[in-house]
Amino acid sequence: MAVQLPAAFVTRMQALLGDEYDEFLSSYDSPRYAGIRVNTLKISVDEFRAISPFELKAIPWCETGFYVDESAKPGKHPYYHAGLYYIQEPSAMAPAEALDVLPGDRVLDLCAAPGGKSTQIAAKLGGKGLLVTNDISTDRTKALAKNMELYGVRNAVVLNETPERIAAAFPHYFNKILIDAPCSGEGMFRKDEDMARQWETHSIAKCTLMQRDILSTAAALLSPGGRIVYSTCTFAPEENEAQIAEFLEQNPDFEIVPLDETTGFSPGRPDWVALLANGSEVLEQTGAPVPEISEAAVRRTAGCGRLWPHKVAGEGHFVAVLRHKGEPVQLNEADPADVMTPHFDQGGGKSRRKGRPDGPGGPGKKGPDEAEMLGRWHAFASEQLAVEPAGSPLLFGGNVYLSPLTRQQLSGLKTVRPGWYVGTVKNGRFQPGHPLAAALHPEESLRALELSLPAGEAVRYLKGETLEIPASRIACAPGIKPKGYVLITVDGYALGWGKWLDGLLKNEYPAGWRWT
Repeated sequence: MAVQLPAAFVTRMQALLGDEYDEFLSSYDSPRYAGIRVNTLKISVDEFRAISPFELKAIPWCETGFYVDESAKPGKHPYYHAGLYYIQEPSAMAPAEALDVLPGDRVLDLCAAPGGKSTQIAAKLGGKGLLVTNDISTDRTKALAKNMELYGVRNAVVLNETPERIAAAFPHYFNKILIDAPCSGEGMFRKDEDMARQWETHSIAKCTLMQRDILSTAAALLSPGGRIVYSTCTFAPEENEAQIAEFLEQNPDFEIVPLDETTGFSPGRPDWVALLANGSEVLEQTGAPVPEISEAAVRRTAGCGRLWPHKVAGEGHFVAVLRHKGEPVQLNEADPADVMTPHFDQGGGKSRRKGRPDGPGGPGKKGPDEAEMLGRWHAFASEQLAVEPAGSPLLFGGNVYLSPLTRQQLSGLKTVRPGWYVGTVKNGRFQPGHPLAAALHPEESLRALELSLPAGEAVRYLKGETLEIPASRIACAPGIKPKGYVLITVDGYALGWGKWLDGLLKNEYPAGWRWT
């Protein structure tokens, strides 16, 4: 066995699994599984199948997920840089699927970094509705923000806050909430040996305290009739069924939605919670407090689901779907707005869009710097784009964003990204941001350039090279000349910006994102 399992963990699992333990233990001799999930914000599953450079095998619990051979190095392909897929452990795709996100929902991903589940949620929203994605770790929000940008998400806000402060700002606002809770990580020992080494210090007892607080706060964030999905990547009943049973005991207006066992889920283990309640010696060793829970609440946890590494092709995961019994709130379809509406008249300068929300300062006058920057953004959009991106233009940290929320709604919250980053003004000129390009489709730009994958042009661009490109290759809208910003694509999917002049394409691909 390659993985060195903690002795105390082995003892616990042997006591819990009984006759099933040997089969469970043998799973650690099997290789870990690799997966990718198609980003349907940019490409359909059928379209990706048609161009996939990898052999694909469907993942049962995720209709956009596929097993791939890890040796194929899916992170080393231009399609990855185009955001056509996200590299994700297969079992980790299950929680966002269970959330049942629909276009127009208001979704909160409460413990989101590095962002895999958030990009999955965003794809399900399809650009309609709102995603607030949050992580309490400042460092981890950097990767979270980058992934939201790479995968072309237009209607998301990235926060770096505690759940309690979000609940104070958005009481009963979201109809879907994902809690991928911090946990002891037992289910990831095969995938990440560091998790096994850190198991005793990143203890079950510490994790249960955090999980209990997060679940309680999520109830205050959820609108009537809404849904919470709670997930962990651990086997410990203290962090799983016991947490859910305690939550149901304290929140009688919630019920469990049973998971579909045909997709690979095994039922929850209420019998393990009973062991906890009865003072099992092997479970008491964790030091986690045992809450008082009724037998009725414990029995209901059979409707939770577990993915076991000896039963499915994936790592260990626990998922519970909690539904509020109240009448669902009818969300205002105009709040937040759809992500894209018709753009400017080609011969004029005024937008046909009406009813734009107030700017970042709300009603009243804006400062001259802000007015100038927003004016330059509108001028750029008029001159460079075939569509006008929706959202309230908002100046944040010297940059221009299109936000699905108002400044007032975000006031007082530690905001990493208030929306879709579209660019900034330097030396009196608007410079479009890479996230703007990453979220565009070729037909939404007035200039586009298709780079050849077989000839190596796409990789040269991703490495930051300047390319010699004749004017005839720049695809321009009628009446538009090739000089200026150009949306760079590979096989019809956006990679970033270039700036064309006199046969040379100046590379605008960000240095920190380049192919290495």
